[in-house]
Amino acid sequence: MLLFVVFTRYGLQKLFGPDCLALTSDQSPLYPDLPSNMLGSFLMGWFGIIFKADIRQISDHLIVGISTGYMGSLTTFSGWNQKMVGLSSKGHWVYAVAGIVLGMFIVNECITVGAETGERLRSSIQKYIRENSSIGSKCDWDHWRVDTRTKHFVLLSVMMVLLSFLWVLSVVLAVVKVHSLDDGAVLWLGCSVAPPGVWLRWYLARLNGQGVGKQRSLRWLPIGTLAANVLAAGIMAALAVTSKAVHTKQSATILSGIQLGFLGCLSTVSTFAAEVYTMRRSGQIAKAFVYAASTFLLSFVLGTLVYSVPVWVKHYG
Repeated sequence: MLLFVVFTRYGLQKLFGPDCLALTSDQSPLYPDLPSNMLGSFLMGWFGIIFKADIRQISDHLIVGISTGYMGSLTTFSGWNQKMVGLSSKGHWVYAVAGIVLGMFIVNECITVGAETGERLRSSIQKYIRENSSIGSKCDWDHWRVDTRTKHFVLLSVMMVLLSFLWVLSVVLAVVKVHSLDDGAVLWLGCSVAPPGVWLRWYLARLNGQGVGKQRSLRWLPIGTLAANVLAAGIMAALAVTSKAVHTKQSATILSGIQLGFLGCLSTVSTFAAEVYTMRRSGQIAKAFVYAASTFLLSFVLGTLVYSVPVWVKHYG
């Protein structure tokens, strides 16, 4: 699944980028990862909000795999933040602000449209099932539900074997491609380092709802998602300035692969947008604004300190 995620994000960058449709670029508020962030946010509206309870009838692990694993990794916050930091470092502050504001508006609309269309689709499916009760019933869900130790063991074993095979294949291809600097080196390296990014984000996500300190204050704040996005933004900025300092083709390829895979999967826009959407829908407008503003402000300031300041001081091209 992670390989498909990285392939999808990489393919959308190429399709909508300067080499093909020329709708996105590094020099525009329409940043290269915008199409994947839009698609992931739309799908999050379907499977992470509307169909979430239905999927849980089959398996709690399945919804984690779909929302955290697939849609969370299809979108990337760190890439978005770094492009805006890059624009501001060149003095294009209007473009940087426009990229943040416009980007947030677009992903919010995508998740809203996804939730609305998903709700209509779910209602249509339920109506069809009620009218054709012999086709679908609760016992069908019970039959597919992964609720025994044996089913969990079998499913986990199959997934681990498949994941291990694909990961080893990615590592081998990454080593070969990076060594020869062939086309696809960034892609396969990104596939190789993607799993640790997802695992770290999943681990940090357990902090959501825990609050801060002994008083467990700010329990409404998704601290885990916030930490993952800010951490990835900081590391992304560090790798970007390192690439400018070292300035060799092989180092640029390796760093780009880490940015695409590890940091792209560590940070997430779809989960972030879903959390903001849920707060807004529940009437917590002020909290939604504070959460969104905190994420952008902390990430952008950290990116500026780590990336822009050295670029300004060292006059990197």
